[in-house]
Amino acid sequence: MDKFLKNINHEEVLKLADLVQATDGQVVSKTLAQNKYVSITVFAFSKGEEISTHESDGDALVTVLEGTGKFIVDGKEYILNAGESVVMPARKPHSVHAIESFKMQLTVVFPLER
Repeated sequence: MDKFLKNINHEEVLKLADLVQATDGQVVSKTLAQNKYVSITVFAFSKGEEISTHESDGDALVTVLEGTGKFIVDGKEYILNAGESVVMPARKPHSVHAIESFKMQLTVVFPLER
């Protein structure tokens, strides 16, 4: 039987936030799925860390799992707390900033034709 999700226990109740831990000065990620159509990754950011401005070919859905993060999408700033989400549209510049330590899930859905 194929497993399409990796680095995660199947048929087990879990908290996604428990899959990643960051210490000072780190951004830690764990990829749960990645293919030409979708990418699912959980991240842990220590306070003050960031992912600099970049773009993606797919729409990116971010959900904050713990803490608070700042997301800048095409020049507009969004502050998200645990349980909140924002979509960063394909081909729009965006960045991620840890105003405090926080964790997030990133799901990117890519176009069928790339």
